[in-house]
Amino acid sequence: MDKLTTLGEFIVERQSDFPFAKGELSRLLSAIRLAAKVVNREVNKAGLVDDILGSAGQENIQGETQQKLDVYANVQMINALRAQHEVCGIGSEENDDFIAFDKGESMWGKYIVMMDPLDGSSNIDVNVSIGTIFSIYRRKTKPGTVAQLEDFLQPGLDLVAAGYIIYGSSTMLVFSTGHGVNGFTLDTSIGVFCLSHPNMRIPEDGKIYSINEGNYKQFPEGVKRYIKYCQEEDEATQRPYTSRYIGSLVADVHRNMIKGGIYIYPATGINPNGKLRLMYENIPLAFIVEQAGGVASDGKNRILEITPEELHQRTPLFIGSKNMVEQAEAYMAEHSEVAVRK
Repeated sequence: MDKLTTLGEFIVERQSDFPFAKGELSRLLSAIRLAAKVVNREVNKAGLVDDILGSAGQENIQGETQQKLDVYANVQMINALRAQHEVCGIGSEENDDFIAFDKGESMWGKYIVMMDPLDGSSNIDVNVSIGTIFSIYRRKTKPGTVAQLEDFLQPGLDLVAAGYIIYGSSTMLVFSTGHGVNGFTLDTSIGVFCLSHPNMRIPEDGKIYSINEGNYKQFPEGVKRYIKYCQEEDEATQRPYTSRYIGSLVADVHRNMIKGGIYIYPATGINPNGKLRLMYENIPLAFIVEQAGGVASDGKNRILEITPEELHQRTPLFIGSKNMVEQAEAYMAEHSEVAVRK
């Protein structure tokens, strides 16, 4: 059996992709790796240990009820990244404002990290796959000063790296530094992530569409027409497609990365700007999917070209196999009016 490449070895081997970084990016990715293992350990205790499952009794900035593991994962990620001194600031879905490190070596950090520390946390209690999403930018302001809002409000085109960790039947870390996508599976017997999915490519076509059809009456007309297209029988295009909606964004996107498919969370009458967060969810996942040969848009505009105007900005999301997303965009363009029913 060939020797497996560990994540640590892979990061070192690819350091030449970033001659400007001088090792900082490698240490930053290593911090995320460590935090992922700690969170994975706690996720796997759910149901066995008191005070892990259930609500934390408070809401985040989006008005969503925080789960206890949301808070735990957020703290673990922040602590791991702060300890490396490569990050001058962090933006998290769980915090009202960004965190700027204003003391010590971290002020000299060259990077900003944006993250959703535990995506899909409402599924924790029922043992459905959940995940962590992260993205890494180079700061805009001068090292040695306190990070400012402009460091965080960067478009996806400025990304240095992005990735996600999925905690499921196995724990995987999937990431890209702009040179393709690679997936690493955690070998729990030795506590090491090993390269299991090199050079991941999302199929150009798929047979799966993922959308919460319970909101059908509120969808834009273009989305309704696309769903009907997916459900129609046509041998030439191997339709009807299969509907698969987990309700855990990382899990839905990861499945489509492997098998091909499209995930849609459109604008609705209740959420006219969509529900998913641009900075914490849409941009990093769009970066990964594009690096794997897929497409990601808000139904009209490329996600990576959207310049954020606020930390917790929301946008619709159409993401997945190239041909499927482009077909959905065509329906959106043809039926541009947005449903207003509430």
